[in-house]
Amino acid sequence: MAAKTERISARVSENVYVTLSRAAELVGSTVNQFLVQSALERAQAVIEEESIIRLSGESAKKFFDAIENPPAPNKKLKAAFRAHKERL
Repeated sequence: MAAKTERISARVSENVYVTLSRAAELVGSTVNQFLVQSALERAQAVIEEESIIRLSGESAKKFFDAIENPPAPNKKLKAAFRAHKERL
């Protein structure tokens, strides 16, 4: 287990504190443990959600079709490729 070195503090209204305290009590943890666990779960969910690309069936089909059957390169792309090749 990593050492606990970082600190997070927050000021909240009495209503928020009472709600958090009650929830922490219901799961058998301290308010601090409850806050850290809840925040960590939410942070992980946000990171996961932002890391996944979701496509409809139709969009996925178009995407894979474009990968498997790419369009022919246009003049600008061919010129850019030649310029890049010359620089190497």
